[in-house]
Amino acid sequence: MHELDAIDLAILKALQQNGRMTNAELAEKVGLSASACSRRHDILERSGVISGYHARLSNKVLEYKMIAIVHISLSGQFAKTLSDFEAAVKRCPNVLVCYLMSGEYDYILRVAAKDLEDYERIHRDWLSALPHVVKINSSFALREIIDRPNVGL
Repeated sequence: MHELDAIDLAILKALQQNGRMTNAELAEKVGLSASACSRRHDILERSGVISGYHARLSNKVLEYKMIAIVHISLSGQFAKTLSDFEAAVKRCPNVLVCYLMSGEYDYILRVAAKDLEDYERIHRDWLSALPHVVKINSSFALREIIDRPNVGL
């Protein structure tokens, strides 16, 4: 694991705000020469601290106006049961996030849908067809308050 110092954290913070800035812009922002900044940036990528670069899309503009929080219980927590479920849920294009949980439910999903009719389709064709599912509990987000793509640095 790469030991992060104040300059590394400044680089990460700047890239979280704008992952498309040039190396020259990044170097100026963090107070390094372009070559020193480029070396540090490469180390952060090679060490896995930076795991990728992504375009953040607007679900609203793409007309996915509904977010469902879905709690799922399985028939058991055997290794094969979990791996079967996880392989299948990864194929569902509307599942944005899936967490294996402790507590009452085995998994929590965040699912995007265009509207209630679209969610019904997702529930019928995808969620209900997932292997080993014995219970599905869906709640619908009324309003998004915050959705951070990254941790605060």
